[in-house]
This record gives sequence, C-alpha cells and structure tokens, in this order.
Amino acid sequence: MRNSITLETERLLLRPLLAQDAGVIDQLLNDRVLASNTESIDFPYPTGDASRWIDRNQDRWKVGEAYVLAICQKEDEQLLGTVELIANKEHHRSELSYWIGRKFWNQGFATEAASCLVNFGFTKLGFERITSQHFARNPASGRVLEKIGMRFEGTRKGHIRKWNQLEDVHIYGLLARDFREKTPGE
Repeated sequence: MRNSITLETERLLLRPLLAQDAGVIDQLLNDRVLASNTESIDFPYPTGDASRWIDRNQDRWKVGEAYVLAICQKEDEQLLGTVELIANKEHHRSELSYWIGRKFWNQGFATEAASCLVNFGFTKLGFERITSQHFARNPASGRVLEKIGMRFEGTRKGHIRKWNQLEDVHIYGLLARDFREKTPGE
C-alpha cells in the first residue's frame, strides 16, 4: 500500500510526510522538554535525522509496517507533529504513538489526531487491538488516550531507560469490538 492517504478532522489534516517537512520536524523536535517525554527522541535532536526518518517511514508504510502521518492545521497546513500506528500484522494489532511541538500543546491537537488515526486503524486497516504507552510522569498523554476511548491496563515499572533513568510506563489499549460499540454505524 502506497502512502497517499490524507485524513481530515475538524481542524486538522493528517497527511503523508514529505521531504520538505524535515526542517520543521528538526526544529520542533530540538526541544528538551518534548524529547524528555518520549522514548525515542534524542536531545539535542541531530540535524538531518528527520530527513532519514521520513525516508524510512515511507518505506515502512509501503510494506505495512508503520503508518506515520504529519499532523497539520487545516487552515494553513502548518506542521504541528506526527501520529503513527506501528503494525504487528501477525497479531492484528498496532501501537499508537504521537508527538506535538510544545508550542501547540494543550489545544486538543493530539487527541484529535490520535482519535482520527485510531478510527482509520480499526475501520480501514482492520486492526483488532490498538495499544499505546506513556511515561507515568506524563499524565497529559494518559488523558489523551482516555479521551479517545483507550483503557488503562497497567504499569510496567522501570520499563524504559531514558537518559540513564529507568521510567515507569502506563499501558493503554482498545479492542476493535469496544471501538465499534462506541461508534456504531462507522
């Protein structure tokens, strides 16, 4: 499947990553606070990493391994962050992750984008389960997951090492059947 998907919400366009997004992504991710709340973003964010990351994710989309979309404001197409589903085809499930540039926090963009991609994952990609996780010290991310219908499933103590510190991680999940019960007719 080629990545030509564009999804729309009330305020956002979720569109394929483009080579020209690299500079904005490099800039948004070069933020210590944002990086500290993610498993895989380094600080300082290495210049040029976004370009390689975009190329890699276009390849991953083609083979159905990951579905990564840019989160852009509808009105001016300003890139705010990204949202993705990482597929586990064997078990018909995926893991949701997202990041939003810090100057765009607390405006509902993460919730809107995550909800849209979860809907796509269940209705178009056929996943039976979507999970997500966040550092326990970042409750705002947990609120996003709860707002989109995910349920808290537990905590993994010392599960991820971030900057030489073991982090507890909260796990959330949603089954397709529970999603369908909440959104009949879709």
